[in-house]
Amino acid sequence: MASIWVGHRGTVRDYSGFSPSVDAEVIRKAIRGIGTDEKTLISVLTERSNAQRQLIVKEYQAAYGKALKDDLKGDLSGNFEYLMVALVTPPAVFDAKQLKKSMKGTGTNENALIEILTTRTSRQLKEISQAYYTVYKKSLGDDISSETSGDFRKALLTLADGRRDESLKVDEHLAKKDAQILYNAGENRWGTDEDKFTEILCLRSFPQLKLTFDEYRNISKKDIVDSIKGELSGHFEDLLLAIVHCARNMPAFLAGRLHQALKGAGTDEFTLNRIMVSRSEIDLLDIRAEFKKHYGYSLYSAIKTRKRTCDRKGHSRKNFNEAQLEQKQ
Repeated sequence: MASIWVGHRGTVRDYSGFSPSVDAEVIRKAIRGIGTDEKTLISVLTERSNAQRQLIVKEYQAAYGKALKDDLKGDLSGNFEYLMVALVTPPAVFDAKQLKKSMKGTGTNENALIEILTTRTSRQLKEISQAYYTVYKKSLGDDISSETSGDFRKALLTLADGRRDESLKVDEHLAKKDAQILYNAGENRWGTDEDKFTEILCLRSFPQLKLTFDEYRNISKKDIVDSIKGELSGHFEDLLLAIVHCARNMPAFLAGRLHQALKGAGTDEFTLNRIMVSRSEIDLLDIRAEFKKHYGYSLYSAIKTRKRTCDRKGHSRKNFNEAQLEQKQ
């Protein structure tokens, strides 16, 4: 059965001639020698699919009696360590950890919460919730509840439940009905009925929402984006706008997030690495194409000019993100 974490437009695919025992040994040598052979780590871990990396993890544990991620943590540092550990982490666990990190400490990273919960499928979200409970012995919903509030909290919890319809079929009658409900909940009344927005935008399938937004324009003579901006505010507004963008073009939405992460004085490593790792087997080819289309230069050049992963001597090393972008379309 095909994995729910693998799409058809990723830059990473199964490596042919794969041998987990050979790879485990090569990795062991790369991290046990004098100094770390980062080049070897990059070439092995970026050219294997996550499913293959999980087999390497098992083989490594069996052969050396140690967890590969612990050895990587002990031998590496900084963003390079973070990336290599991310690559040997199962996707649902990786997302669970990203969500935890978004809610840990003072302040919440709302953008990260929004991005993860709007771009994962219902089945993926169910796996993430299970992984979250396994790793932290707390439910994802409880942590979201204690870290957020109001309509934003309500919408996040609805998304985290993984109840969005995943059907590709669209129902024209339902689209007209939902569009009217949205119009009556916002533009056509004094005040806003936020619950109706949450219910429709967080539970309908993306193809269904696209049709609903077309019907909405027919009824209200306005784009749903403009209505959301006029009727709502704060993180709740940000979340619903993210859903609209994902329904219309998810790769373009994620390309926008990468552009934000790479511009300005410093790189937002947390966002950059999360999107590159989590989408590398799903739709990174499409994200890359949207980036070029919208910003006029390639994602590869944007990362190359902004990022260098350095070893202890300060020599620049090509990192995972660049490696993914060198894959041919």
